[in-house]
Amino acid sequence: MSFNIFEKSKENIIIVAHRGVSGGNIPCNTLTAYETALKQGADMIEADVSCSADGKLFLFHPGMEKEHLGIRRSLKRMPFSKIEKLRYINYDRTPTQFGIIDFDSFLEQFKGRCFINIDKFWDNPEKIYEAVNKHGMNDQILVKSKLKKNVLTVVEQLCPELPFMPIVSEEHPMHEELMKMNINYIGAEVLFKNDNSPLASEEFIDMMHSDGKLVWVNTIIYDHLHQLSGGHSDDTALTVSEDYGWGWVADRKVDFIQTDWVMMLIDYLKRSGKYYR
Repeated sequence: MSFNIFEKSKENIIIVAHRGVSGGNIPCNTLTAYETALKQGADMIEADVSCSADGKLFLFHPGMEKEHLGIRRSLKRMPFSKIEKLRYINYDRTPTQFGIIDFDSFLEQFKGRCFINIDKFWDNPEKIYEAVNKHGMNDQILVKSKLKKNVLTVVEQLCPELPFMPIVSEEHPMHEELMKMNINYIGAEVLFKNDNSPLASEEFIDMMHSDGKLVWVNTIIYDHLHQLSGGHSDDTALTVSEDYGWGWVADRKVDFIQTDWVMMLIDYLKRSGKYYR
């Protein structure tokens, strides 16, 4: 099975499952969370990749050891032989049966099945790229980063063929420059605080599309005090109205929506006629 993100974007809004679909006793960044996301209809899964003290790649959001495992020690300082014995805790802070998965196992599990956004790529670019190559999954992978010269240099020199998106906030100052670089620049993840942001405008999105680029918007909430999409979020979709939360974003003709509520978002988009292109 071949993967072409541009062709997929012509079929429907690409739904990205933030760390899979977690809830109840199922923690994020586990195989079960990702399998659940695919069962709910996600096109892409987002994975946080970390590295152990002895150089083993695994899935975990760095800095969240206390929240997800109930420990205070950084996993980056531990060998993987100890990491793999740990178990996630659930929302009630009760230990679960779910352990931390190594990156190779994750890749093999989802090879040929869906698109994958690798978060934290820039912490270990060489190791991650080597693993992706080993599994032959370059066409499934998307990497994103804030606009930093050193990062762009790494992309050009190490992995120019991997689909790449810069993460831009309130403005996109390097669009023209990126199109001239030896980078597989496919579009941008846009962050905006309110509806009046240039990145939230139909004019900006039309410009990106006219240049053959895609636009990614997050309706997830990390911190309600720091909005990623001007208040049009998963939270407002569920507490104010679906039209205000998700519909407003979809009406801008964006190409990706990253969410924590995959099934409900897809159900709404289909009911409202906004899912298919």
